[in-house]
Amino acid sequence: MPSESRRERARAERRELIVRTARELAEAEGWEAVTTRRLAEQVDYSQPVLYGHFANMDAIAAAVALQGFEELAVVLREGRAGDGLRGLAKAYLRYAEEHPAMYDAMFVRRTDLVFGATETPAVLRQAFAEILAAVTPHVTTDAETATEVFWGALHGQATLNRGARMRPEHRQARADLLVDLFVVPAVDGG
Repeated sequence: MPSESRRERARAERRELIVRTARELAEAEGWEAVTTRRLAEQVDYSQPVLYGHFANMDAIAAAVALQGFEELAVVLREGRAGDGLRGLAKAYLRYAEEHPAMYDAMFVRRTDLVFGATETPAVLRQAFAEILAAVTPHVTTDAETATEVFWGALHGQATLNRGARMRPEHRQARADLLVDLFVVPAVDGG
């Protein structure tokens, strides 16, 4: 009989396989192609095994989204370290463009993930903290609210860019203008 830790490892590996396969399938064919039936076929487990790990497709999408927030926090940190608020904005928009299925899992698909509350998962808080750290030096108002406004504007640009709803040749100009609106000019001491 397998040991308890061995069973736990096998369970964790199955769960990771399900999440990885859902992500790969969504990236290749879109989230509409990701169903429990299709996932079960892809991972070679029965649907009841999937349901033993996840309550439903929303829970699977939430697990994918959590991975995305881990990635996004790193991308935002690197962008912020490279060029402050401007670098962070570019990094955010680039991530959304390069990972559309992941971005959908994080921000478009329905999940039970809660933002801005005590039960918000740590990885969501980390990604928000990166945006907050970049916005805070540039605002004289409530930094968290300003961060939500900045983030909302980035999300709007990412979504509208992807849907080809705005002039594609002006993507960079829009991102630059957003940053410029947040950057408080230095006040001369004299």
